[in-house]
Amino acid sequence: MPDILCLGEPMLEYNQQPVGADGRSLYLEGHGGDVSNAAIAAARSGADAGMIAHMGRDRPGESFAQLWALEGVDASSVRVDPDAPTGIYFVSHGPQGHDFTFYRRGSAASRMRVADVPEEAIQGARILHLSGISLGISDTACDAAFHAIQVARKAGVTVSFDTNLRLRLWPLRRASACIHTAVGMSDLVFPSLDDARLLTGLVEPEAIVDFYLKLCPLVLLKLGAAGLLVASREARAQIPGFAVRAVDATGAGDTLAGAFLARAVAGDDTWQAARYANAAAALSTTGYGAVAPIPTAAEVHAFLEVNRS
Repeated sequence: MPDILCLGEPMLEYNQQPVGADGRSLYLEGHGGDVSNAAIAAARSGADAGMIAHMGRDRPGESFAQLWALEGVDASSVRVDPDAPTGIYFVSHGPQGHDFTFYRRGSAASRMRVADVPEEAIQGARILHLSGISLGISDTACDAAFHAIQVARKAGVTVSFDTNLRLRLWPLRRASACIHTAVGMSDLVFPSLDDARLLTGLVEPEAIVDFYLKLCPLVLLKLGAAGLLVASREARAQIPGFAVRAVDATGAGDTLAGAFLARAVAGDDTWQAARYANAAAALSTTGYGAVAPIPTAAEVHAFLEVNRS
């Protein structure tokens, strides 16, 4: 059984490349889906990672099967739905950063139900990682995600949660209620600053961390280029960002989560794992796409050696 199991929605990605002289955009095909990205990040950092997912019997689904096999991500808890498609999305880039357009209505992932949750696989893992997206794509997927969390908690499996708020999926009030319920059932949470400001109504990072510490014992607040604010109920510290030539932050937060979990499983303490994860996330922004630029452990360690402080 994998040490880290990631439950969520795989999506085929089309990422906008620099506009040519003729003004037309080309889109690079790749892979996405927040928890799939995290699973691959964990695997590239040396962890034994796996996926719990539903995907279609289609070319995007076949592409993911090939990707996970190549990356060493266990897919024994992935089911193929012959009657629903694998979702896709487009990433465009502008002055305000990256923007997403999703095509996921009726996707195989959205049809997951409580009965589909692989309880034995979860019970055999060390960490279950999931996100707010699985709560938002459908009512049945939301129920399945909460059931998976309950199975993990009963078995003593660590629950890791990334808020990953997508307001195109659901109203903010419902999103906040469901996401914060899940956070309250988790052992560690990865909110982004932008997500947290919307979900909590708070602005300052320290106040946001205080809010989440009332729900969850370990908070890793993602601050983008500014780094990471890590807080437990006993201590907190900001891990500064690394200076890199960033071109696309599509998968940075997912990379951070997967890299942190990999180092936690390897035995690093919270602060060591956080610095490693922060470096991995920075490196992931230096190329286009969610998956292609995710660094390996060797690349992260080399980067950290150069940037020792």
